[in-house]
Amino acid sequence: MAEQVISPDINFVKDIIASGGDTLKKCFQCATCSVVCNATPDNRPFPRKEMIYAQWGLKDKLISSPDIWLCHNCNDCTKYCPRGARPGDVLSIMRQKFIQENAMPGIMGKIVTQPKMTLIALAIPFVLFLLVLGLTGHLRIPEGQIVYSKFFPIPYIEAVFMSAVGLAGIAYLASLYRFWNGMSKGNTQSYTKGFIPAFIETLIEFFMHSRFAKCGPNADRRIVHLLVFYGFVGLFITTVWVTVYYYVPKINTPIALSDPLKWVANISAIALLAGAGMLIFNRLKDKGFISKSSPFDWTFAVMILLLGVSGFLTETIRLAGIATLAYPIYFIHLLLVFYTIVYFPYSKLAHMGYRALAITYSKMTNRDIRI
Repeated sequence: MAEQVISPDINFVKDIIASGGDTLKKCFQCATCSVVCNATPDNRPFPRKEMIYAQWGLKDKLISSPDIWLCHNCNDCTKYCPRGARPGDVLSIMRQKFIQENAMPGIMGKIVTQPKMTLIALAIPFVLFLLVLGLTGHLRIPEGQIVYSKFFPIPYIEAVFMSAVGLAGIAYLASLYRFWNGMSKGNTQSYTKGFIPAFIETLIEFFMHSRFAKCGPNADRRIVHLLVFYGFVGLFITTVWVTVYYYVPKINTPIALSDPLKWVANISAIALLAGAGMLIFNRLKDKGFISKSSPFDWTFAVMILLLGVSGFLTETIRLAGIATLAYPIYFIHLLLVFYTIVYFPYSKLAHMGYRALAITYSKMTNRDIRI
């Protein structure tokens, strides 16, 4: 047998423990977690081996592994772990560390994935918006009817957001490409399915959130994630829709409440608010076993809730005609929108891309999921 040199990264182990994976060292490799998990492949089960890699500080193995993304944090493993090692929580921390390590540019990964840096992350769009409004002479509360485009004209919003989203999108695609290469590099299995059919199957699973149905103690998370997911989908549709309105029929804002666009927008906002509220409630409720959400997860939940609340207030305060409150709330809402979509590659939402590739890779290599 060929010799294999193992180079532990002790700082990586300490970082996982400091970030919320403080139970990592309690694991004594009984494999109960892999036995009870309904989402793990039979021919290469997790999370036992991931707990070994983390304990030994084998960062490179974790960074290139698709299995930390196949985990949906159902917490069956945490519930039945005889040592209280909370494997589900530890894998959640691993995913956070992966996003940080794989981020491009690296500085953005460090800013957005670290909850203590949230104010700095928000300060970036805050300063940017103030500069744009100041240089264009819009740094004031407009008189007359409340029309948000008078305060922050749509062309300026588009210029800022499209530029920022474009750069972030390129960085995200580069990160996904690096992740795919990492998985493929260590592949010893033959491909039994092409990328396109495997990816289409993955997308269908995403739209249905079918893998969450396999969860035991946390099966209700499927409803929560569906509400948040389709809330975002609906709001994305309305964002594109309002842009079309602005340039094609040239309909001025604010859009009438009777317009179908408003129906979709408000229903989507309600779904997002309900999902965010349920997400926080689920993290706080007694599940019958100990499970702790990391600060990274909490930051995401709170930010999504604030996004929904600020959007709701932006509309209701405008309808109430309170200009001195409406414009500042709108400004705050734009900050949260920027945080959500521009920092997508570095936040909890980055899971979607990495998880989609991991599931696609799993299907291509025929790593069957339990039924």
